[in-house]
Amino acid sequence: MLKSFARHSLVAAAFGAILCAAPTHAQQAPGPTRTVLLRHDTMSGYEMVLVRAEIPVGGREGRHTHPGAVMVFVEQGTISLDYEGKARTEYKAGESFFVEEGKIHEGINTGSVPAKALATFYVKKGATLTTQVK
Repeated sequence: MLKSFARHSLVAAAFGAILCAAPTHAQQAPGPTRTVLLRHDTMSGYEMVLVRAEIPVGGREGRHTHPGAVMVFVEQGTISLDYEGKARTEYKAGESFFVEEGKIHEGINTGSVPAKALATFYVKKGATLTTQVK
């Protein structure tokens, strides 16, 4: 009986510790990660940039633009794309999409696994690849 009491006390203490550690405000989902894999100079003053992007479950990129055209291939998961002037569209693993220069858009992961994609940018050399907008 003493062992049973000790075990229940331990469970109650652990549960209490979890409750006390719970945040008092809602936490935001983690944001995306972007890794430049390759930069290659093309015609005078331009370059192509290959980027691996990952959006965690529940994550979103935030509304943004790019200074040049972007082609995206979804490797894993599903990316819901909000795109200026178009209806929200879902792109699944194996599908691709194109983003025009300067168009406001946002990728959102509404799936149950991290969304992973490869993006190829065609931009002026040295340009900032992503600019957040409000």
